[in-house]
Amino acid sequence: MKNVGIIAEYDPFHAGHAWQIAQARRRGAETVTVCMSADVTQRGAAALLPPDVRAAAALGCGADLVLCLPNPCACLSAEGFAAAGVAVLSALPALDTLVFGAETPDTAALTGTAAALASPAFSAALARRLAGGASFAVARAAAAEQVCPGAGQVLAGPNNNLGVEYCKALAAQNSHILPLALPRKGAAHGQAHPGMEGFASASSLRALWAKGGAGALEGYVPDAALALYKEAGVAGRDLDPRAWEVAVLSRLRGMDAAALARTRGTAEGLEHLLENAVRAAVDLPGLYDAMKSKRYAHARLRRYALDAALGYTVALPALPPYLHVLAANGRGLALLRGVQKPADASLARLARQGGPCARMAAAHATAADLAALCRRTPAPMGGCYTQKPLLV
Repeated sequence: MKNVGIIAEYDPFHAGHAWQIAQARRRGAETVTVCMSADVTQRGAAALLPPDVRAAAALGCGADLVLCLPNPCACLSAEGFAAAGVAVLSALPALDTLVFGAETPDTAALTGTAAALASPAFSAALARRLAGGASFAVARAAAAEQVCPGAGQVLAGPNNNLGVEYCKALAAQNSHILPLALPRKGAAHGQAHPGMEGFASASSLRALWAKGGAGALEGYVPDAALALYKEAGVAGRDLDPRAWEVAVLSRLRGMDAAALARTRGTAEGLEHLLENAVRAAVDLPGLYDAMKSKRYAHARLRRYALDAALGYTVALPALPPYLHVLAANGRGLALLRGVQKPADASLARLARQGGPCARMAAAHATAADLAALCRRTPAPMGGCYTQKPLLV
């Protein structure tokens, strides 16, 4: 293991993330490349801080190269999120290992489960259970267990789930990168208190920020990151949650049924669930509650609503067609030699490539502009096209 990759949101970067990078270094990593989500996240929400702040935190805390996971890819399901991240990292010829945290840090068990999920037997078993009325998550775990004993237990952990999707994507894309699962340390997602190692979850840190600002994160994030967060807080660059809710809802209220139906992921009446919910919802939690369905997980409803608000359709490229550099040092820049996709620190230049690059950049900018409007100090449009990379 010499050059490792990590797929992350860093919303925000914290001590657990620093531990993971340090573990990769201890196991022989000479460089660490991060593929990081930008303005929106996999949970169907806006990131607390803009991508340039989070990329600077990653670079200051051990990463060598930070690449952008475009917004349309960052708010996909675990399967799509993983496939997009793997596609970005696999474009770097020198990268050899994908490192990720898992509740079950058994790489063989995770790759075995991934192979089971890709099998025809699993597809058939899943279809039967869905036809019987089971929710997708329950049907998926039961079908996986039927095909590969032990897989159901593996899929019970949220980080295991994402790790399995990484392994599945590496195999499906015939990537030269090998997976390596590390123990997932610290508090579980959404847990209010830090885990035994003192690592707080990103969700709990966002809650702390909401109550006490950047200073409330002291002790839970590296000093280098905390300094950046405090600076961003003073400048009002953190998200105004209510502004985000109003912005998303206002977009949805301006859409008709036909527009909603064009949203990617539309299936089995999802567009009607959303259309009806929008009529009465005055905040996003109310919108999601009104869309509740046994068939759909809450996270899927959040992503679907965001996709609709951003106008994301199936016409978008499924995988990132370019590499957008957010931050790098000399070692990181050297990894771009022989890259197999258009690569640049300027999104504007990448957009001028035309075709899929232009479509992805435009869709990325839609989310970036909406998030910029919803900072405590709103920013103008077009910032993602003019933002300079951090090069050290």
